[in-house]
Amino acid sequence: MTAAEILVPGKAGEGEALVLTAPISFWGGVDAKTGRIADVRHPQHGEVISGRVLFLPGTIGSSSASAVLMELVHNGQAPAALVLHEPDAILLLGLIVAREMGWETPMAVRLGRGLFDTYRGNTVKVANDGVLSVAA
Repeated sequence: MTAAEILVPGKAGEGEALVLTAPISFWGGVDAKTGRIADVRHPQHGEVISGRVLFLPGTIGSSSASAVLMELVHNGQAPAALVLHEPDAILLLGLIVAREMGWETPMAVRLGRGLFDTYRGNTVKVANDGVLSVAA
């Protein structure tokens, strides 16, 4: 179990860990209708982020990333939780706006990148208090 810093409160989540090996751009990099990684240059191209605990080593900036994340929430295709190495205010704005719209949003937490591999290949729970654990 690891305590992570809560960046944006939301629903506690559980899902298979998807540990990205490279930063991603949500704008053009993630299909908001399917939750699939659409960027053909990304190492995890074709993986689905929906319902998974998404570990982000970084993001490639675009002011539209927040809109894509908000669409994912609205379409029911959002990750179960987001685990970021570095906070990304633009991306996280999508969760904040979705929550203000009254939509159920996943939690976003901050965790050192060196701990990401601890969760690779496991089902991960992210509790309301930001504690990450491997599901039994």
